[in-house]
Amino acid sequence: MQRTRWQTLALVATGVAALTWLGFSALAGRGGLPPQVPWLVAAVEVMIAAIVFVMGWAVRQFLRGKRPDLDPIRAARTAVLAKASCYTGALLAGWYGGQTIVLVMDLATHGNGGRAVAAGIATTGAVVLAVVGLVVEWFCRVPPPQDDETAEAKASPQPSAG
Repeated sequence: MQRTRWQTLALVATGVAALTWLGFSALAGRGGLPPQVPWLVAAVEVMIAAIVFVMGWAVRQFLRGKRPDLDPIRAARTAVLAKASCYTGALLAGWYGGQTIVLVMDLATHGNGGRAVAAGIATTGAVVLAVVGLVVEWFCRVPPPQDDETAEAKASPQPSAG
């Protein structure tokens, strides 16, 4: 499994933010408002990020030999969960970021200030989720296996040319 590139996540978040901005701008042009973002969204995003981090820390300890009782299947599932957290965080950051942009551009409308703050906090929580996913992916990386011939070749001194 390849590690997720932060550039890919930034591209996903930017694309989703652009589409969200276009959609909610069209809605605002017809007199509608984006839905209110509950404050609980950011708390849930951060809580999920904390759970993913704790699971990733256990895998890191396992790979360093400090926790030999961890099931390798759980470690693999944690790596998949980290990748899912990366993309979920990027998608949500784009979604709530697009809403934030639309609301900030129209602060004159009554109630948009509070909505913009709630959407901005949800955007921050989504970014935290994506970053934690990247960190946990890094925790879960396993060094490539070395076969006996490669290990012996590295251990023996090479003859000098000359």
